[in-house]
Amino acid sequence: GPIRYICADNGEPHHRILISVPKKLFKRAVKRNLLKRRIRESWRRLKHGLQGTTCMDILFIYATKEVMTYQEIFSHLESAVAKLNNTREKAHENE
Repeated sequence: GPIRYICADNGEPHHRILISVPKKLFKRAVKRNLLKRRIRESWRRLKHGLQGTTCMDILFIYATKEVMTYQEIFSHLESAVAKLNNTREKAHENE
């Protein structure tokens, strides 16, 4: 999708995120900052839906040239959180 993510357990008491909006896609810092704010706010609203006891480091990479609306970014992050929950459930079942 337009927002990719990579995650790993961090052993910390909370989740940590890193957001990357490449300069190659958006030369102007104003646009990069706008997209990072939209991703940050979406994460703030969605992070409580992340299940499991271990906390993670998550890297979000914005990977499209179009400037998505807040609602589009929110729905992409929502599906990312759902996928993370599914993979964590499967990993927990295999233990």
